[in-house]
Amino acid sequence: MSATTSAVPAVTDATFATDVLAADRPVLVDFTAGWCGPCRMIAPVLADLAAGDPGFDIVELDVDANPETTAAYGVLSMPTLMLFRAGEPVKSLVGARSKQRLLADLAGAL
Repeated sequence: MSATTSAVPAVTDATFATDVLAADRPVLVDFTAGWCGPCRMIAPVLADLAAGDPGFDIVELDVDANPETTAAYGVLSMPTLMLFRAGEPVKSLVGARSKQRLLADLAGAL
């Protein structure tokens, strides 16, 4: 069961290096799970952001289907939102939040 929305593309263990680490612009990764209530709460916020152009890309990674990437970045709680820039994680946020709070929390890292 995936929380994937049409506006937020999914990445996998196999595509993470290409889609996130080698990306030309910052990428916000939503580490999510279909069974996670707060993940379902933030999904529309991320879809709304992705529909515009916030200055960074947004992707989601299902933690149950992609244990290698999840473990590599020490993700233990969902949702974890991790911002990558130039192949490196530069900001990590845990928990659902409003669009305004998310943008405010990310502002210093963009």
